[in-house]
Amino acid sequence: MRRVLVGLLTSLLVGCAAPAAPADSALSLGSTASAAVTTPVRSAKISSIRTTDATKGVITVVGTLTPAPAAGTRIPLHQWIPSLKRWQEVAHGFSSGSSVTITTVQPGSIRTYRIAVGAQAPYAAAISPMISFKHYVWRGMFKKGMLAAGGQGQPQFTVVPPNEGPRRAEADLLANQGGYVWGDVDSTGCRYSRNWLGNLTDGLVRVSLHNGTTAITSTRMQQETETWLNYDISGVTRLRLQVADIRSGYGPYVSIDSLLLCTN
Repeated sequence: MRRVLVGLLTSLLVGCAAPAAPADSALSLGSTASAAVTTPVRSAKISSIRTTDATKGVITVVGTLTPAPAAGTRIPLHQWIPSLKRWQEVAHGFSSGSSVTITTVQPGSIRTYRIAVGAQAPYAAAISPMISFKHYVWRGMFKKGMLAAGGQGQPQFTVVPPNEGPRRAEADLLANQGGYVWGDVDSTGCRYSRNWLGNLTDGLVRVSLHNGTTAITSTRMQQETETWLNYDISGVTRLRLQVADIRSGYGPYVSIDSLLLCTN
């Protein structure tokens, strides 16, 4: 009788231990299924960036967000600030479908930009690749001061003071009969010069632009006339504006309003 009971107990213990293998197999299958699930990804990029108003300094950025976030999602525009060594939000826009348009007013500059979109389930936050952009803005020729001035025949190159001409663009150029007058400015980072000229001389004068001391363009002006002298100055780092007498009774006298298109 004792042998029969021992045999029955042994059979029962063996039968209880057998189901352990399927449980391990189920755990293994569950782990594989979780690892196969991937988190959805949203991408952001700047599709275009340009200066849309060089007088006011307006930059317009168009971004693409894929897939499209919720309508009206706030999308910041970041600018890298080298002096602070960090990104700074300078403007923002609101998404419309998969697109966003952002405008900001900035001084002339060469800076790096990016856009970003916050997390929206099931998507994590996304940041666009960086884009370096040269932003050219019109500024007064004399905003950064003059490097030098000179000429012949008691030359006078007088820039209108800030309280009267805050744009720092206006000046009067005079010299004696037969003389000439010039002034130099640092034009590094500039690509175009636009000059309004008003000839108050009682005769004929020549107004010219120079790359250093080498003339690059000029115009003749009759007595009491107005004109424009505009020129591409890409690569010119020392720009000279000069007025010379050709034929007059009292000497050259020209008023100017001069602007430079620059990134600084």
